[in-house]
Amino acid sequence: MADTNTRKVLIADDEPDILEILKYNLVNEGYQVYTAKDGDEAIERAKFAQPDLVVLDIMMPKKTGVEVCKILRTQAAFKDTLILFLTALSDEETQIKGLETGADDYISKPISPKVFISRVNALFRRLNKTEIKTIKVNGLTIDPEKFLIQLDGKEIILAKKEFELLHLLASKPGRVFLRNEILSQVWGNDVIVGDRTIDVHIRKIRQKLGIDCITTVKGVGYKFEL
Repeated sequence: MADTNTRKVLIADDEPDILEILKYNLVNEGYQVYTAKDGDEAIERAKFAQPDLVVLDIMMPKKTGVEVCKILRTQAAFKDTLILFLTALSDEETQIKGLETGADDYISKPISPKVFISRVNALFRRLNKTEIKTIKVNGLTIDPEKFLIQLDGKEIILAKKEFELLHLLASKPGRVFLRNEILSQVWGNDVIVGDRTIDVHIRKIRQKLGIDCITTVKGVGYKFEL
C-alpha cells in the first residue's frame, strides 16, 4: 500500500464503471476519493474537497476535461494541484492540448487499474521528492517550498511539472540536461511520457516567463542560461 498520508483524489468521468473501478483501487491504496460525472460537477467537487490530485476524463458532458483543467489552473487554490487526464483519444494534438492547459500527465483508455495506480503513486512520489532549494539568479527566484516563482518582483504562475522542470534546469545553470535525464527526474521512471511532452512544457515555460532562458541543444537536451 502506498504511503498516501490520506491524500485526496477527485475522479471525474461520465462512465460509472470507470468511476467505480478507479475509486475501488484508490481506496484500497489508502486514498480519500471523491467522484464527479461531468465537468460542472467536477469543478464544484474540486472547490469543496480541495483534492491533491484531479483525474479528468477529456470527453465529458457539460465541460470537457480540458475546459475543467483550464478553469482550475486559473484559480490560486489549484495552482499546485496535480491533474491527470484520462483519454480515449489517440491523436497527438489532443494530448498536447491537454498538457498545455496545465495537466501533469495523461493515461490512455482502456485503463489498467495497476498502471493507473502506479501512475498516481509516481506523481505523488515526484511531489514528495521535490528538492527544497530556493534558486535566485538575475532577478528570477524559484522557491519550491512556497511553490513560488518571481521575475523582477512579479509572480509567475506555472503548472507543477513546468515548475519542476524549470527548477531542475535552473539548479545547474549552463549544464546540459539530457532528455532521458529530464524525463526520469521530473516525471519519474514509473511514468511513460514521450519526448514531445518535454517540448510542450519548455514552450509553456518560455511563454509564461517571457524571457529566453532555456536553450535547446539539438539532439541532446536543454540547458538554463540567464
